[in-house]
Order: sequence, then C-alpha cells, then structure tokens
Amino acid sequence: MSVTLEAIRAAAAAIAGSIVNTPCLQARTLSEITGAEVWLKFENHQFTASFKERGALNKLLSLTAAERSAGVLAVSAGNHAQGVAYHAQRLGIPATIVMPRSTPNVKVQRTRGFGAEVLLSGDSFEEAKSSGMQLAAQRGLVLIHPYDDPRIVCGQGTVALEMLASQPALDALVVPVGGGGLLAGMAVAGKGIRSDLHIFGVETEAFPAMHCALKGIAPVFAPDSIAEGIAVKEPGLQNLSIAKEKVDDVLLVGEDDIEQAIVMLLEIEKTVVEGAGAAPLAALIRHPDRFRGRRTGLVLSGGNIEPLLLAELIQRGMVKAGRLARLRLRVRDLPGALARATACIAAANANIEEVHHQRAFANLPLQTVEVEFVLQTRGREHIDEIIAALDAAGFPARVALE
Repeated sequence: MSVTLEAIRAAAAAIAGSIVNTPCLQARTLSEITGAEVWLKFENHQFTASFKERGALNKLLSLTAAERSAGVLAVSAGNHAQGVAYHAQRLGIPATIVMPRSTPNVKVQRTRGFGAEVLLSGDSFEEAKSSGMQLAAQRGLVLIHPYDDPRIVCGQGTVALEMLASQPALDALVVPVGGGGLLAGMAVAGKGIRSDLHIFGVETEAFPAMHCALKGIAPVFAPDSIAEGIAVKEPGLQNLSIAKEKVDDVLLVGEDDIEQAIVMLLEIEKTVVEGAGAAPLAALIRHPDRFRGRRTGLVLSGGNIEPLLLAELIQRGMVKAGRLARLRLRVRDLPGALARATACIAAANANIEEVHHQRAFANLPLQTVEVEFVLQTRGREHIDEIIAALDAAGFPARVALE
C-alpha cells in the first residue's frame, strides 16, 4: 500500500477510540522565550507515553486471523515495543519484543508489564534488528517494523490530522526523526491538508542519518545519545523518499540542546519528556531564526525517560542556569571561622546543600583550610552577590568549575 492522505484518514478511523486524541495547547512562556508562537502536541499523554501506539495499532488491526494466531515480533528501543505489546495484549495477539541491551530499564519493565516476551540482544538497534528478524523467521512471527512499513507510517501520520484539526492556522510542524515514520506520515498528512505548511524534522548531531541522506553526505555517528529513541543509523527507504519530496528541512541539535529542552518542559510546562520528545523544542532553541514569528507545532513524541537520568538532568540544568553553584573559599582554621562564613552565606539568602572541609590535600598556608559549599541560588547574579559578600567578610571565594 502507499502512504496517502486517504490512507492516513482511514488509519485514524481504525484506531479511533483506542488511542488518546492528545491535547495540542499553546505554550505561552516558551513562545516568549523562543520568539515563535509555540503549540505543543502532548503525545507523552498516550497510555504508553508515546505516539508509537498509533502505528502499532494500525498495523495490528490489519493482520489476518492466521497472522494474529501466530503472533508478532517487534524490534524496538522501547516506545514501539510498548505500543505493540500493549495493543497486542488488548487484541489477544502473542507478542515477542527484541530490544538492544542499552534500552532504559523503565521501557523494558513496562513492556514486560504488557505481557510480552522481552529479549535483550545486541548493543545497538541494528544488532537487535538483525537478531529479531532471524527470530521472526525461525518462529514464523509477523514482523511489526517500527518505521519501515506503510501501515505504521499511516498510523503515525494521524498526529498531524489531530494537530491541524485543533489548530488549522499552524505555519510549521516540528517532528523528531529516527527511522522517519512519524516525519513521513505527518508530512503526507500535513502537506495533503495544507500545501503551504512547513514540515521540519529534528535529529541529534550524534545520529544525523536522515539529515545526511537528504544532503547527500556520509553520516558520522556517536556511540550513543540522550535521545536514544531517535538514535537510528538508517531511515526507512519509503520515509526517505517522502522526506525528499515533502519535508522542508531536517535540523540538527546537540545533546546540550536536548538536555536544556527536557528541563524547560519540566519546569515551565510541568510535563515529562524523553530525549526524543524534547528534540523539537531543542530545534527552536538551536535554530530560533527558522521559527521566529511562526505558529509552530511541536510534537512531544514520548515521555519514557529513566527517573535517575531525569534527576541527573534536573541537577545539571540547575547548574547551567546558576540555580545550583559550587563555591570554594579560604577560611582561617580557628574556632568560629566556619560559622561566620556560613552566616555570611545565610545573610545573602542562599541555601547550603553540601559542605566539604579540606585541610591536608590543598596547597594552602598552615592554619588555613579550603571549604567547598554547594549552594542553592536564584541565578548567576545571585552567585556574584554571594561571592562579593564573602570577599567583603574576609573569605576569598570563587566558583569551582572542576
């Protein structure tokens, strides 16, 4: 079958009632920050916290009775796996899922929780894919590909139908890109409804497969990415063909951009997204001139992030924003000296999180110690105020960078 607007509308009818028509809401604060009129499509509100349910269900509904009885197999870094496992369980179809060993544990456990047999194989998606295809052939299972299947692509394209139904005046859609299924489906749907609509894909610089394929240059890949959901080395052939015809550009963002976007969405919009889900906002941060003044729809494609990783990102984000600071200061090794330093910090309205007292392992004069404070602050100007207050009180201080 071909990926057409009619096929995407048929997919929308097929999956209606079993998929959440997620909100598409204006983000006023993000609009002020980026200079674009930002609208967020909350696909992280799906039951499995990802848009992947759409394509997975559309494909499963197309199977014959014999194929359903035999069972299905999916290869996925996590979100496609959960979508397949959840809806296969609902439809009574046995499901086997092959995941790379590097898949976040939260995705592995949730997939098993939907009743699927989960096998971890290989250190990359490509290695897991090779293992999964062999297993599917051996067991006679129907392979549910995460992106290289027209029914999958049509299911993903329903995101654009909902966005334009909710906000028909959008100027641009910004879509995370791994294998390209979401991008291709949304491009066909979006351009089919509005030929003047701009479609942008977003990839991480660590995995620029679609970007490089469109530019005709050889990609160079990093070992991993915080956006593991779009860490794909080769886009689907049909998806690439659609992108060449209908996608305006595929933009690249850095790992730092994605980290910042995750923290901004959590702090400002009070919503949790994974790396891939934050990539569209990262594109607005990295390429503001491309979107300034445009009504821009961002797809928050998923929210399955490892809690410990999220905690680390929050802390790193606070450091980058100057909300968490580490100061080193010299103190005379005399009774009451440390108390006077802490009183000075308290008077500057900073909260002390940690204190490290160093005597032996520093090149300091005798009867002098180096004290390191980790402080909660209001921002960089507040840090400067604290340092000035400490210096004035006789405690030379500096920001500790290493």
